[in-house]
Amino acid sequence: MNRVVHPIEEESYRRLRARLDTSHFPPLTRAVVERVIHSAADLEYATDLVTDEGDLEKAHAALHTGAPVVVDVEMVGAGITRRETVCRLRDAVAGPGLTRSAHAIRLAYEQVGPGALWVIGNAPTALEELLTLDASPALVIGLPVGFVGAVESKAALRESGLPAVSNVSEKGGSAVAAAALNALLYHPTSDSEEKS
Repeated sequence: MNRVVHPIEEESYRRLRARLDTSHFPPLTRAVVERVIHSAADLEYATDLVTDEGDLEKAHAALHTGAPVVVDVEMVGAGITRRETVCRLRDAVAGPGLTRSAHAIRLAYEQVGPGALWVIGNAPTALEELLTLDASPALVIGLPVGFVGAVESKAALRESGLPAVSNVSEKGGSAVAAAALNALLYHPTSDSEEKS
């Protein structure tokens, strides 16, 4: 992907790296960690995020060969500006024992089937619902935010064995979830390296 990096972003990354040594991370993990930190101005993500380089490599390949990207809310999709996303929240309805966010995940799975990249930055119930499906995801970016269910849903994601990016704390949100996907989207597909 040919992407022009604005001088402000270059300077932001320079300052981030002056405050935090990320050179020990493998390439895709480093890209995800740095872009998430950059999106939130929160250095604690360096130790809060949970990733696996092998999972990221497979997801990177899937993303760059056209795997669909599903988001839980439109705000996450708005942060992913260089790729079409699927969000079915507008079509979803809540019901007994089912939140609107969970129903949206069901609808999205019916639309895209297995092999998608799922980016969940808002609703723990969306992540919980995804874990009940046989979605065979290329990757689940599970970074819902909040004090109710967020930590538990992310722990369940890690325990599921699915390829994932998550974090341990209550932190998360649309911006950081979109940033994690963008890190994979912006990372070069060849051996050449970008500045950020």
